[in-house]
Amino acid sequence: MAEMDPVKLMKQEVGRAAAAKVQSDTVVGLGTGSTTAFAIQFLGDRLASGELKNIKGVPTSFQASVLAKKYGIPLTTLDEVDKIDIAIDGADEVDPQFNLIKGGGAAHTREKIVDGLAEQFIVVVDSSKLVEKLGSTFALPVEVLPMAVAPVTRALTALGATVDLRMGVNKDGPVITDQGNMVLDAKFEAIANPAEMEAHINNIPGVLENGLFVGVATEVLVGEVKDGQASVRSL
Repeated sequence: MAEMDPVKLMKQEVGRAAAAKVQSDTVVGLGTGSTTAFAIQFLGDRLASGELKNIKGVPTSFQASVLAKKYGIPLTTLDEVDKIDIAIDGADEVDPQFNLIKGGGAAHTREKIVDGLAEQFIVVVDSSKLVEKLGSTFALPVEVLPMAVAPVTRALTALGATVDLRMGVNKDGPVITDQGNMVLDAKFEAIANPAEMEAHINNIPGVLENGLFVGVATEVLVGEVKDGQASVRSL
């Protein structure tokens, strides 16, 4: 039998570690992305074995909803619950203060709603996502109403960003979010003040939400591969 790819194994282990933090009788925010997908799978395994009972998931995307149904996790909505006990989600960048850039999967608007409501927000990443300053490796996703793409592009450019409309892969045309909007990827040299930048961008008319998550994460689980072995550490 072929050996599993070490990176995939590492993502599995991070997902397993995050899923292990979920307790029975809780509401769980279900994030989006390849690592979080493993966490959803392991939550389903814990439910199926009886180790975990009576949880309900709040999905952050169509992908998370499909995976939750596949693995037998009952779903609920924000209309039906008054709190989220724990959320598990990935990130594209994490700085030393646990500020994040998210939105590589274009789900950052729903993710910010769900993750921001969670009493405990567990971030699952690999070590390549750790940066000294946000924006140093990843463009900042900005969800924009379609009619406002041009003026928002100009406003972001004036802030010093190089801006690209995110285009689909294996499809013609731009990426469309679950809300029916478009995504501008704004590449800054670095973002010196994430909280100020988050507020400034969200005040641009036509912007729905941006991918800066400031002061939201409570724990970061980092997966690493050393000498072909996967390990997980908590920050």
